[in-house]
Amino acid sequence: MLLGCCASRHWAERVAAHRPYPNPESLLAAADEASYDLTLAELEEALAGESPTGPPPADARGPGVLAARTALRAAHAEYRRRFRHTFVMCLDGYREDELLDQVLCGIRTRLGHAPVEERAVTAEELRRLARGRLTRLTRLATAANP
Repeated sequence: MLLGCCASRHWAERVAAHRPYPNPESLLAAADEASYDLTLAELEEALAGESPTGPPPADARGPGVLAARTALRAAHAEYRRRFRHTFVMCLDGYREDELLDQVLCGIRTRLGHAPVEERAVTAEELRRLARGRLTRLTRLATAANP
């Protein structure tokens, strides 16, 4: 389950090594700490497990959806060409109608980063994604075992 939150084996091993956790907050703190220590190779391993931050849902309709999909595909291709990995961005906390704008704005901004700066931003986005996934897992586990 941990590898589903972050595909870095080292990250998952570090988080698993300290279990059991007394509460969800302790688990999230350990996950954050493990995220801060990812090497470049571990970051690449984590990125290999990610799919690009997404286009509008396949069933999305309306004006501009086709143009948005085209723009997003082009932006993802340019990002991959420039940084040699997939674009990831944590979208937790945004409403569904804000997601596309957030992704397009984020990818446009981040295409202007130097590679070293973007690596740091990407690592932070992976940390946030893993934290959000762990939070959802702990809610499910808590709901299943009250």
